[in-house]
Amino acid sequence: MERPTETGAPAEASAAAAAAAATGAAADAPAAASPPAEGPTGTPTTPRRAWPRRARRTALALLLLVLLPLLASQIALRVAYAGDLADGTRTRGRDALWLGHAWVDGRKDDPDVAALAERLAGTGVKDLYVHAGPLEHDGTLPASRYPKARWLVGAVHRAMPGVRVQAWLGDVLATEGPTGMRLADAGTRAHVVRSTQQVLDAGFEGAHFDLEPLHSGDRHYLGLLDRLHAVTRARNVPLSVAAHQIDPLPGFHSFWGTVAGHPKWWSQAFFGEVARRVDQIAVMSYDTMQPLQSTYGGYVAQQTSLALEVTPPGTDLLMGLPFYHENRFGHWNHAETARAAVRGARLGLSRTDAGRARFGVALYVDFAATDADWAAYREGWCDRAG
Repeated sequence: MERPTETGAPAEASAAAAAAAATGAAADAPAAASPPAEGPTGTPTTPRRAWPRRARRTALALLLLVLLPLLASQIALRVAYAGDLADGTRTRGRDALWLGHAWVDGRKDDPDVAALAERLAGTGVKDLYVHAGPLEHDGTLPASRYPKARWLVGAVHRAMPGVRVQAWLGDVLATEGPTGMRLADAGTRAHVVRSTQQVLDAGFEGAHFDLEPLHSGDRHYLGLLDRLHAVTRARNVPLSVAAHQIDPLPGFHSFWGTVAGHPKWWSQAFFGEVARRVDQIAVMSYDTMQPLQSTYGGYVAQQTSLALEVTPPGTDLLMGLPFYHENRFGHWNHAETARAAVRGARLGLSRTDAGRARFGVALYVDFAATDADWAAYREGWCDRAG
């Protein structure tokens, strides 16, 4: 994730023009030949100029030029939220949950793991993305940031057999400001690779990256993914990434980057290039600027279809569900609901590739989730009936 008409009254006729009309002497005379009218005191008056009216008409035209496409897009998204859900568009047991830093810094213990296991029982959650960063801007990662990693992996295995614990690593990129990680620096990329080896040595069973804001077409990022995938493949663990949304219209990221200074979206082609280099790709399908549940759900349906079209069959595609609650520009809590996102993801799946096995949803984030969020996920995605 929004005109009045006017009828112009004619100017008063001049005395000379009135006289001419009465005699018919000036019937064919051009308007410019009429002398200026006189006011009550005999002072000539200036004829009304046409430019204010033209300016108003131009402003109205520009306003309509902006509003009509916006209105059309909202109608299209609302229509996209309608329709039937295909049979079998439920969890495939490949869902994921983002977990906060408290799980590896000492604030959580065995009772918390037991409570989490109870919460996830009967769902499709396969992967836990546990925040183990953030990375330093140079790509390094102090081991002191995740002192209880090995304990957590062991505790999860005991309480939730078959669930994987991945290290969630990320940082802000210096793409739109003076500070942050610079992927163009070869030394920084090398440090990121070593940090990944480091967390895998600590017991994590995969690496999940969230680097933002990441602009579409970044070749340094693609090269980094190639190197990271070589590391994870050698250890037989997944490489996973959080992905930006896809252009809702071709080239929209370029337009928005020019207008707002923040491209936000990726091209569909770039999304496909990223998806081919990883084992899992989770679309951050929230913070969409949508004002209504129906348009948000339609937007998620559109994003799901766009992502499915370019994600290889061997890569897990996950659509993000908003398990958090904020009201700010770009995110309205009443619109971006987990329930609308679930239905949108199912609609996109139904229309594009209903039988796809490597598909799921990713829940963001554990520490902000409500019982209503969990109910929407269970009822809309996990329950076999309905």
